[in-house]
Amino acid sequence: MMRSLRFSGDFRISLRPCKAPGALPIDTRSPRAYTFSLFMNPPRPERPKTMNPSEIRHIRTRLPAWYQKARRPMPWRETRNPYRIWVSEVMLQQTQVKTVLPYYHRFLGRFPDVTGLARADLQEVLKVWEGLGYYARARNLHRAAGEILACHDGRIPAGREEFMALPGVGDYIASAVLSIAFDRPLAVVDGNVKRVLARLREIDAPVNQAGSFRIFKETATRILPRREPGTFNQAMMELGATVCTPRNPACDDCPIHPACRARRTGNVDAYPKRLKRRRTPLHHVAVGVVFKKKRVLITRRKTDGLLGGLWEFPGGKLQKGEDPGRACIREIREEAGLQVKIESHLTTIRHAYTHFRIKMDVFRCRYVSGRVRLRGPVDHRWIPLSEIDRYPFPGANRKFIPLLRAA
Repeated sequence: MMRSLRFSGDFRISLRPCKAPGALPIDTRSPRAYTFSLFMNPPRPERPKTMNPSEIRHIRTRLPAWYQKARRPMPWRETRNPYRIWVSEVMLQQTQVKTVLPYYHRFLGRFPDVTGLARADLQEVLKVWEGLGYYARARNLHRAAGEILACHDGRIPAGREEFMALPGVGDYIASAVLSIAFDRPLAVVDGNVKRVLARLREIDAPVNQAGSFRIFKETATRILPRREPGTFNQAMMELGATVCTPRNPACDDCPIHPACRARRTGNVDAYPKRLKRRRTPLHHVAVGVVFKKKRVLITRRKTDGLLGGLWEFPGGKLQKGEDPGRACIREIREEAGLQVKIESHLTTIRHAYTHFRIKMDVFRCRYVSGRVRLRGPVDHRWIPLSEIDRYPFPGANRKFIPLLRAA
């Protein structure tokens, strides 16, 4: 027999009949006849102390004024067009501004509006996106454009729930686009904003822990003005990017430093708090560039998943203790059903993704026999090298393609 009592989610008490020598006879009416076991839930992050009204007024007044004078000129800051703002915010996720700028102009030059993007072929979209990385962003943007054309008459929805129902749209994208384009009072929380808030209020919650998001969101919402929330959100992000930087922040140049607790206590370098990440694993892979007369074999990955929809040269991971050359021959046989012979080792490429790194040995191979029967990839082509620029390739493959041209 076991009885459990639950109290407000903070702990659980389990009551079990006591069978220890010398214990009183079991009697459900006697609490002394039971032992108690206490199970504590993980401690919740301490909530930051609330700001007083004068501090909030100071931030709401000084920060937008500073932003109007100090902001960097960006093309997406000169428009209220929700599509153009949306494209910029998607591209800026996990990518630096200087990298995004040429892609932004190129993308809008090819797909100037939602309708143009929705009607484009995914392969064309991926080709324009090629080199920017995180290709799921491009696929989701393309899918979302299709849904907007089909379900919203080609107009980006101004409501949070409708917009967040689109593929790839989360809290950050929705808050940024809707606040900037439609003046919706939605606080933006990205890496720059978290760093500003962590120092401003000495927030101990780790910025890279999912459970901490609610604390930062609540704090950002508390100081967000209802008037011109988009400008305020951009000012917060700009402050984090240019003044409240990860290392050597320019506190003397910060327009809101009188309200910053970390500066007052001399603990700026202690924030934000961050959990240590595990070491990024390294995978050793072998890839073969298979020549059949004057053409090479390329295969296309499944649309979903890592690098979905992109073309690549066949290959895969080495098995334990396997030689890279043997792995190359085996992978091509298993993946494409072909027998090949290695002619030379072309190069070794190192490339990093978000959660892992790869060491890629690339071999120049000659077709021997067989007919392409794919296992894993969803399509293939035998193409002359002169046509290789027509296809979108992952960054690791793009690193050695110039060597093929030179050879």
